[in-house]
Amino acid sequence: PQGSEKAKAFVHAFLKRSMPKMKDEAIQDMLTRKAVVLEHYPKKKTKQKRKKTKGFTAKQRRELRLFEIEPEQQRQGLKCLTCVVKYAIFLPLHELWKQYIRDLCHGLKPDAQPHMIQSKLLKADLHGAIVTVTKSKCPSYVGITGIILQEFKHVFKIITKEDKLKVVPKLNNVFSLELDGFISYIYGSKFLLRASERSAKKFKLKGTIDL
Repeated sequence: PQGSEKAKAFVHAFLKRSMPKMKDEAIQDMLTRKAVVLEHYPKKKTKQKRKKTKGFTAKQRRELRLFEIEPEQQRQGLKCLTCVVKYAIFLPLHELWKQYIRDLCHGLKPDAQPHMIQSKLLKADLHGAIVTVTKSKCPSYVGITGIILQEFKHVFKIITKEDKLKVVPKLNNVFSLELDGFISYIYGSKFLLRASERSAKKFKLKGTIDL
């Protein structure tokens, strides 16, 4: 048909313009194979190397004494801390903690199984919880009640209602925790872990507890 001849002529002319260096025989060969591939050579983009900012090494930090605090500054910091910390400031934190535990335990209902709640509390974050030292080898710790501000591997930092910051060791102490009528006991000797480590630890529900 006349239309197909016009199409061939158009393609031939198009290829001739697009690839002027190609001979007519090569163009005709491409047309007979009924596959036209236009040669295109894009320019290679040169990647710019990013310069990495180098920080101080551990040895350089020690030599520069970046993280060392003078003893006078430490004493001043402790004085400021005891002046600023107030029990009433952290009551909203305690309310948030109670709601967090209720959500974690799907509501503390009367028919809830105690051992299931106990297992969740053992792995829960205790920052904001109100605890009481019920037993201790050191009688001066017994009766201390307050909100947990910080939990470390070996100690709890507790703010009491008298606005005093107490550092209570976990070892040889038993803590009680009450929420919505449910009372749980924390045996500090079996609790010598950081808060981040407790979430992955498997606790035994049965066993002997010694102070």
